[in-house]
Amino acid sequence: MYAYIKGQITERNDQQIVVENNGIGYLINCPLGISAEIGGAGSEVTVYLYQSVKEDDISLYGFISRDQKEMFLKLITVSGIGPKVAHTICASLSAEQIAAAVMSGNVSLLTSVKGLGKKSAEKIIVELKDKLKSQLGSAPVSSSAPVPVSASGTAGSGVMQDAVGALVVLGYKDQEAADAVASAYEDGIGLEELIRKALKLAAGKKFS
Repeated sequence: MYAYIKGQITERNDQQIVVENNGIGYLINCPLGISAEIGGAGSEVTVYLYQSVKEDDISLYGFISRDQKEMFLKLITVSGIGPKVAHTICASLSAEQIAAAVMSGNVSLLTSVKGLGKKSAEKIIVELKDKLKSQLGSAPVSSSAPVPVSASGTAGSGVMQDAVGALVVLGYKDQEAADAVASAYEDGIGLEELIRKALKLAAGKKFS
């Protein structure tokens, strides 16, 4: 399986890009919501990849970052959510927005993605939370992971616990997630912003 490709974008349209590496052009599914952030034609880029293999098709899906790809990998574990739908979700919402929606049960944010209905959105939230519980044990999500303490000395009972859970959903170990959230936390910070800041800290340590 491919992890990523480095090369030059030689072609692009609304749904795909071609990245040339060593004289070979790789056709990558990459809608504008993702490719616009990767770069334009002629740009030297790094694209994170997922290879989908079916009986009648082999396709590459492109991503901006490891965290976006990790969220895609989580989404395709949800029953009824295939690569195309998961890719559309990732093209429409950031990894931290999706993680925040899962942890807070925000169905309306997920259904803002074109073609994603309420039942599918609810299924994503339920199944990803269930997977989180199985990763951390049988205790409730809100108290399973180590929870950092806010500057005022009281546990961030909502936003901090949900942020830790969101990072675990994205593949980080519970202690890594808790440490990153503790470092990123500020009094009054929102869940999505806290996840975004904690992801930057956690990714920097994980891949440094």
